[in-house]
Amino acid sequence: MKSSLSRRKFINRTAAGSAFVAFGPVIKIVPNDQQEEIKWPEDARKYRFHLIGQAHIDPVWLWPWSEGIAVVHSTFRSALDRMKETPDFAFTASSAQFYQWIAENDPAMLEEIRKRVEEGRWCIAGGWWIEPDVNIPCGESLVRQGLYGQMTFERLLGRRAKVAFNPDSFGHSGTLPQIIKLQGMDNYVFMRPGPKEKSIPADLFWWEGPDGSTVLVYRIPISYTDTRSVRNRIRQVMEQFKGQPFSTFMSYYGAGDHGGGATKENIASIKEIQIEKGGPELIFSTPEKYFKEIRSDKNLKLPSLSDDLQHHAVGCYTAESEIKKGNRSAETVLITAEKIAALGSAVWDFKYPKLEFTSAWQRVLFLQFHDSLAGTSVPEHSQTARDGFGSARDTASQAAYMAMQKLEWRIPAEDPASQYLLAFNPHSWEITANIEYDFNWDQKKQSVAEDEKGTALLHQWTAGTTEAGSRRRVIVRTSLPAFGYRQIRIREGNSSGPTSTIKATDKSIENEFLKVTISSEGTIGIFDKKAGREVFAGGATGCRAVIIDDPSDTWSHDIKSFSDEIGAFGSPVTRIIENGPLRSMIRATTTYGSSKLTVDWILYSAQRNLEARFSLDWHEHLKMLKFSFPLNGEQPAATYEVPYGFISRSTNGDENPGQRWIDITGIVENRNYGFAVINDAKYGYSVNGNDLRISVARSAVYAHHIPRVLDMNTEHIWQDQGIQTFRIMILPHDSALQEAHIPRIAEEFSAQPVLIYQGIHGGKLPKADSLLETDAENIVISSVKLAEGNEDIIFRCVETDRKQTSARVNLKFVKLNWQGVFRPLEIKTLRLNRKTGKINEVNLLEE
Repeated sequence: MKSSLSRRKFINRTAAGSAFVAFGPVIKIVPNDQQEEIKWPEDARKYRFHLIGQAHIDPVWLWPWSEGIAVVHSTFRSALDRMKETPDFAFTASSAQFYQWIAENDPAMLEEIRKRVEEGRWCIAGGWWIEPDVNIPCGESLVRQGLYGQMTFERLLGRRAKVAFNPDSFGHSGTLPQIIKLQGMDNYVFMRPGPKEKSIPADLFWWEGPDGSTVLVYRIPISYTDTRSVRNRIRQVMEQFKGQPFSTFMSYYGAGDHGGGATKENIASIKEIQIEKGGPELIFSTPEKYFKEIRSDKNLKLPSLSDDLQHHAVGCYTAESEIKKGNRSAETVLITAEKIAALGSAVWDFKYPKLEFTSAWQRVLFLQFHDSLAGTSVPEHSQTARDGFGSARDTASQAAYMAMQKLEWRIPAEDPASQYLLAFNPHSWEITANIEYDFNWDQKKQSVAEDEKGTALLHQWTAGTTEAGSRRRVIVRTSLPAFGYRQIRIREGNSSGPTSTIKATDKSIENEFLKVTISSEGTIGIFDKKAGREVFAGGATGCRAVIIDDPSDTWSHDIKSFSDEIGAFGSPVTRIIENGPLRSMIRATTTYGSSKLTVDWILYSAQRNLEARFSLDWHEHLKMLKFSFPLNGEQPAATYEVPYGFISRSTNGDENPGQRWIDITGIVENRNYGFAVINDAKYGYSVNGNDLRISVARSAVYAHHIPRVLDMNTEHIWQDQGIQTFRIMILPHDSALQEAHIPRIAEEFSAQPVLIYQGIHGGKLPKADSLLETDAENIVISSVKLAEGNEDIIFRCVETDRKQTSARVNLKFVKLNWQGVFRPLEIKTLRLNRKTGKINEVNLLEE
């Protein structure tokens, strides 16, 4: 919960006869002589307080980002004025984006800040581009937060942050310690979840990630804002921290949310208490000084924690679907484009657009600010996010296709009677892909699809996306080399492909492995032929689109789970859309209230997974849509993907954040059996016993915050109204999670092959090639890019099965190899010097 919902003015006195007008919490100033005298406890002198002056700034929340720029400027001006008035006053501020704005708009102010940084009175905290949500961004986005954040601090201020700082984010992934550590920071400060939401052994503790990395963490007591005398806050902290294994605390003060910073009353009260007899010891300080002092006490014994820091505001995992999908798609396209462009710069002389990629990433990183990505800002910001994510995607797509075009021009495609397509695989292992592309093709002609060796490929035709002309869509199954490409040729001829193994009616589809049935109520059943059992409990009535009563605010404050079922989508209308040798597709349309759900269920030949493409036309209010997938098995265990890792969580029905996939595995006849669900747009999940659910849509009012009660007789602006689209894949498996290779399949599902049409021309490059690969199934090369400082190539490698692994990375394009050992879920970054051929392991700052 924010410190205030109001946006009224307060006066922050900056100098005699002058006042700084800002927006922030509504406060009532009570003169010190009218405040109740505080008698300090007898043991107060044993406590030492590092008082941290700061201004929590939401650059976007109940105001647009353009207003946030002005808030940053006026808040920093106020902090500099306080420093002139009080020689020992110190100030802490995060977010490299803020300093970039100052550098562009007020270079003189930046120079003032630089001097205060050199004095040790202005503390750079955070190390990130912004204070982001840290549940929803992917692991690579969190890497880039630190890469571009620390680079900017170094460039503008001559130093980097040592303390990661993210007090207002709504939960913190357990994989963060490794990322923070590899960004040059050993300490972390947070506030949410609070004591009533997350019980931890102490508010100062060692946080251990699954790879073994540890950082020292402090949970801010009470609040990160305080505009009045600090007396009451000091007393509250001493009361809350009774029994803690330490007696040196940080307490934060200053007006926040809409900026403001330390008030004159704040500072005067600190000076007052400093000279009082019997009171605690107070010093103007910074997080850096606090952690340095704590670490210097070699006798201090602190507890350790190996867990997520959850939960706060669980509705934020799902609120404002468009922002969530925009983030996922922008991340995916940027990462894929960088891979192609980086390899293209080394192999076929493509000019890597470094500045354009950096700009696109920085825009995405700004939109990952916690109130932005959580969907808790004003509706005007949703348009900003739509534009920003769209711009990033466009930049990435331009780079990817220009790189691909330069590649395809060097690969011969010489038969004018044929159609040619080049497909690039952005993964470090060979994949089998079902690729789709619209060609000009006379439907009266028979066709042959073949690879560069003339080997016939299974394919089928379906309707294209245009009603005019002769465009038709071809679906072709082909293997694609690891981090490489293959040319596909379509020519006229008699296809002698295999007989279809798919059977389809308007109510069912089946192949060698699965039979999918749609019931008269619109529910879905999957029979797993290999396992000889129904995948879902309840058989054909298993998978449902469930409606949940959701009267909570935009954040869903004080909510742990969404479980009050009030209905379901039903009354299905079904029909066959495609039925060919490669795949069959059934469309099922169901309704609830004023809403419509259209699902294309797709089953491919010889594959043990089911794909679904959803179009939801949502018009409900104060309701949530969840998809229910109940496992037909006992002793279920739930595993969620998190940024650069995964975590097992309780199956108690609580709402949880996750990334692209969630898995539920149980026991059937003394053997493992379960399934994973992968999606391309959603982040909210729950598992209650054996019932796995994905949160699809909410319908809260924009920026509605308790305790305000909605007047349903007036008009409101509702979230998630209208049409949204997304995809999922269901993968049954009769093995443990690690043996099912879910992380790899999720990569393939999310980052699909990049396709480009080839004209007719000659060329000297081979028609298929592999440029890079790993020899371990659990090592994913998640990112390939050019280094920020020069033309070296960066390779990010991640272990995905939580087991120690020896692996080899084969850089085929330069005929070099790297061999190393990975800890469980370890992130390794390799740097190739293209001039010397030397490969070094570096940190996330590429050093």
